[in-house]
Amino acid sequence: MCIKARVRHPTDETIMRKAFSESLSIMALGCSALLLYATGCARAPEAPPKQVQINADDKMKFDLTAFEAKPGQKISVTLKNVGTTPKFSMGHNFILLDRTVNPGNVQAFLDKASTQASHDYVPPDAKEVLAHTKLLGPNETDTVTFNAPFVPGEYLYLCSFPGHYSQGTKGFMTVK
Repeated sequence: MCIKARVRHPTDETIMRKAFSESLSIMALGCSALLLYATGCARAPEAPPKQVQINADDKMKFDLTAFEAKPGQKISVTLKNVGTTPKFSMGHNFILLDRTVNPGNVQAFLDKASTQASHDYVPPDAKEVLAHTKLLGPNETDTVTFNAPFVPGEYLYLCSFPGHYSQGTKGFMTVK
C-alpha cells in the first residue's frame, strides 16, 4: 500500500507576502530605534557655566559657605586669600569632596591631608577629592573648573590646611 503525501509548494505570491511582511517589521523596528535615539537619548539642556568667588582670610573663614549647582553644570571656583599672614602658617586652599564625605566622617580625610604639606595638603591618592586649588598665600588667587556631579546632594568643600576646617573654612555645594 502506497500512501501519497501531499506536499504543498509555496507560490510566488506567498513568498512575496512573507518577504513583504518581514521587511515591514524590520523597517518598523528601525524607525522605532531611530525615534528612540532622537528623542529618548537626547541630553538634558545644559545650565550655563557658573562662576563662584570665595575669599579666605586670617580668621580662618570662607566668606561663602554655600552655593547651588545643577547636575553636570560647569563650575569655576576662584579662591582668593585676602589675609596677610604668610602661606607657611596661614595658607588656604579649596577642596571639593565627594558626597560620601560629610561633617560626621571628614576627620579621616583631614588627618590624611594634614600629612601632605608637600602636596598643598591634598593627598595625591585621595579618590574623594573632586576638585581643588593650590595652597595660596596672601593676595594669591587660583581658579579650578569642574563639572558638578550628576548625583543630587550636598557636597562638602573645605580648606585642608591643618586646623582651618574646625574654625570655619568650609561650606556646601548643593547639586539639585
